Amino acid sequence: MKRQVDMLNGPLLGKILMFALPIAASSILQQLFNSVDVAVVGRFSSPQALAAVGSNGSLINLMINLFVGISIGANVVISRFVGKRDDEGIKRAVSTSIAVSLVSGVFLLVFGLLTARSILEAMDTPSDVIDLSVLYLRVYFLGMPFIMLFNFTSSIFRSVGDTRRPLYCLAAGGVVNVVVNLILVVLFHLDVLGVAVGTVVGNAVAATLVLRLLRKEADPFRLQWSMVGFSRKELSQMLKIGVPAGVQSMVFSFANVFIQTAINGYGALAVAGSAAALNYEHYCYFVIAAFGSAATTFTGQNYGAKNGARCRVVFRHALWMSVLGCGLLNLLFVWQERWAIGLFSSDAEIFEFAFIRMETVLLWQWIACSYEIASASLRGMGYSLLPALLTIFGTCVLRLCWIFFYCPSHPDFQTLMVVYPISWMLTGVMVLTAHYIVFKKKMSWQS
Repeated sequence: MKRQVDMLNGPLLGKILMFALPIAASSILQQLFNSVDVAVVGRFSSPQALAAVGSNGSLINLMINLFVGISIGANVVISRFVGKRDDEGIKRAVSTSIAVSLVSGVFLLVFGLLTARSILEAMDTPSDVIDLSVLYLRVYFLGMPFIMLFNFTSSIFRSVGDTRRPLYCLAAGGVVNVVVNLILVVLFHLDVLGVAVGTVVGNAVAATLVLRLLRKEADPFRLQWSMVGFSRKELSQMLKIGVPAGVQSMVFSFANVFIQTAINGYGALAVAGSAAALNYEHYCYFVIAAFGSAATTFTGQNYGAKNGARCRVVFRHALWMSVLGCGLLNLLFVWQERWAIGLFSSDAEIFEFAFIRMETVLLWQWIACSYEIASASLRGMGYSLLPALLTIFGTCVLRLCWIFFYCPSHPDFQTLMVVYPISWMLTGVMVLTAHYIVFKKKMSWQS
């Protein structure tokens, strides 16, 4: 494959950085699809439209994270085959990855269309917002096949270190998304429907471009539609690694859905303020996730090549770079919080709720690097269930207990937000400890 990175030899620091930065940029561009939606309706429509678009993030993530986790499994499986130089294994894994993306995309499309209203009603979405929320969610899920195809195809490129070309494809889709949004909302006044259609079109463009690149690759990575299908062995390996990671993200999002439900109880202005601030949490998280992807891929190849000492170096570099990158962004956005929220709204009450979330949650988000990078490193070695269970307990269980047992007697908005940094600290201690124990056991014979 073109632009393949040699992860098995030579200095690691620069390679990890050059691998992670395009992934972070790609994820930020994907989030910009939603942020542009939020900003356009926030500036050219009503607070209810802003709340309808901005409050769907946790629910969308809940629905898609299982399959995004499986795409991580595909990344690890292909990385190992690369480390072993097994071309036939790579071919089977590529074909299986595309097949999984197609099936998962169609499943999510149907599921989202059928369940949107009932789920939003169960979340106590405000009555003046729910119709718009249902409309946005249903149109958004029409683009699920494109989202799944892009994620799985990108994981194939990333397994060999090519993170730039998926970024270019996503950038093209992002430009299309912005143009369509502005045309449909500003000129045709379609509001929520307009931004939802723009997102679907942008995702379709990005997926089409990245698939075209894969079609032009040389063997063993080249996509041949006639060969697309499920290989039992490779699918089993992808599911073994990817399902725990996906379930971890799903349960994580499940807890966030309950938090969103609690936020909904404060009314549309609180929903809008929280949604505006949440955009910046996503941007900072993508820095963490990018270095996590680097840790998974580099560890997968070196573990396949039985180089334990190199796996340790990968973990250390990914951890400190993610803390530095995320922490600097946290400080920057909180420092410029008035300008940052002003991009989405000029309402004083929306500002108040947004500032509380930024100063209570966003400022401390760098703590999450601890368990995210440790989990990614463990997944690179094939240990996906252990960090998933620890993360589910440390973040999800604690957050649910906080909502149901502590918040009723302390009903202010800031108390609800405090659960985020507390859960990050607890989970970080547990997963870092597990990472140390597993590495000490598994890597002693490879050092």
